[in-house]
Amino acid sequence: MSRTYLDHAATTPMTPAARAAMAEAAATWANPSSPHAEGRAARAALEDARRRIAAAYGWTGEVILTSGASEALALALTRTQVAHHRITAVEHDAVFRAAPQAEVLRVGTDGQLAAIPSAADTLTCVQWANSETGVRQPIAAVAAAIHESGGLLLVDAAQMPAGVDADIAKADFVAVSAHKRGGPPGIGALLVRDLATLMPTGGQERGYRPGTENVPAAIGWAAALAEPEDVNALKSLRERLDDAILRSGGEVVAASALRHPAIGSYRLPGVASAAQLIRLDLAGFAVSAGSACSSGSMKPSHVLAALGYTEEAGREVIRVSFGRTTTAAEVDAFIAAWRNVARATRSFAA
Repeated sequence: MSRTYLDHAATTPMTPAARAAMAEAAATWANPSSPHAEGRAARAALEDARRRIAAAYGWTGEVILTSGASEALALALTRTQVAHHRITAVEHDAVFRAAPQAEVLRVGTDGQLAAIPSAADTLTCVQWANSETGVRQPIAAVAAAIHESGGLLLVDAAQMPAGVDADIAKADFVAVSAHKRGGPPGIGALLVRDLATLMPTGGQERGYRPGTENVPAAIGWAAALAEPEDVNALKSLRERLDDAILRSGGEVVAASALRHPAIGSYRLPGVASAAQLIRLDLAGFAVSAGSACSSGSMKPSHVLAALGYTEEAGREVIRVSFGRTTTAAEVDAFIAAWRNVARATRSFAA
């Protein structure tokens, strides 16, 4: 049986260009901190990849390479020189782990920030788009309000296609990830406007992250970012699925909000997400319930709870997400499978 992968928000397959670039780099790899010719060549290749990554995101500041977005978020949240931290109620679990004492900002039933109170000497973390619901935050307005009060803004842009939102340049820090955008796993970056706001600890990456740099992965990531994603095509696919789910008795989470072009969150009332996932997996479709970091646990989604969902309703929601390789035919096939699940499970329950 052929299978259809619709869990690109968890990770998306590496592009052919990224695989080829990484394989070539691995064949000639050397430690970029070594003083010999091979080391200098590796350093030049690493810095070229760094420049290409920055350019892809429209970033003119510094780029600190990390092991992924989670490390980048932790780096900013633990080493920014501020007195206080704020995070939204719908941030990724990695943010809550890195800033357990942070003030939590409420969101409305549409998943967007209800208000942005003034707070000087504070780092506020806001995601570009939620990995579970796809709901986007108004980064330009958030940045203006935070900067007016003398604070700093950290944006979790792990889910953002490169170059899709110029407002991201208004942030002070931006966390990005390679494997969400067709690059290899195990590498990401913290984009930094002013290094003076971040406390160094020594080591590589200009003293902000110890450890030998992953040159092949950086080169593979840069190659992936050179292949633009067709966000309009992705949005059309998501809207196609939204419409079908609504017409078939399902619910689109935060349907009225500005959302990620390729992430949809859907509730099938009366049917547990675990039952949906099992049946869809048997039918050949890979989707998830919540973010990949928490979908394997039994705990309810804090994201859906923040939007006002009861624990029972939250356990009836699945996430479907698209990537470069997703086709309209695959979406139509998923719609047919979802309708079959809805009919079968509801009949069984009755």
